[in-house]
Amino acid sequence: MTPVSITLKQLAGRHAIARQPPDSPIPDWADGAGFLSISRTEDELSVVCREERVPVDVRQDRGWTCFKFQGPFAFSETGIALAVIRPLSEKGVGIFLVSTFDTDYLLIKTADVERSRLFLSEAGHVLF
Repeated sequence: MTPVSITLKQLAGRHAIARQPPDSPIPDWADGAGFLSISRTEDELSVVCREERVPVDVRQDRGWTCFKFQGPFAFSETGIALAVIRPLSEKGVGIFLVSTFDTDYLLIKTADVERSRLFLSEAGHVLF
C-alpha cells in the first residue's frame, strides 16, 4: 500500500471534551465560533468545543488542540485516519478523533502537540 500523506491544519484555541447525561438537551453554551461536535448515544451526550465555552461545573477534559484533515475525502478512500493515528499511537500519544461528512478532526492534548508534530512530519504528513 502506498503511504498516505495528509495535510493537517491546526485550528485556533484550545478545546475541551465535555460529557453530559444522555437525556440532556443540547447545551446553549456549546454553540459559537470554531470547531463544535455533538454526539448523543444511549450512554452520554458528548460535546467538543472551545474550552472557554464549557462551564466549570460540567464534567470535562480540557487542554486539547484540534487539527483538521484537509479534505474532503470520499467515503471510499481508505487508510486516511489510520495514516495519521498510527505514528501517534506507536509513540504513545493519546488522541480523540471526530469524523464529519467531508473530513476528520484530530484532537491531541496540547502538552503533546510539539512532539506529535514531529512524529507526524516524520511519517510524511504536512502540518500548518
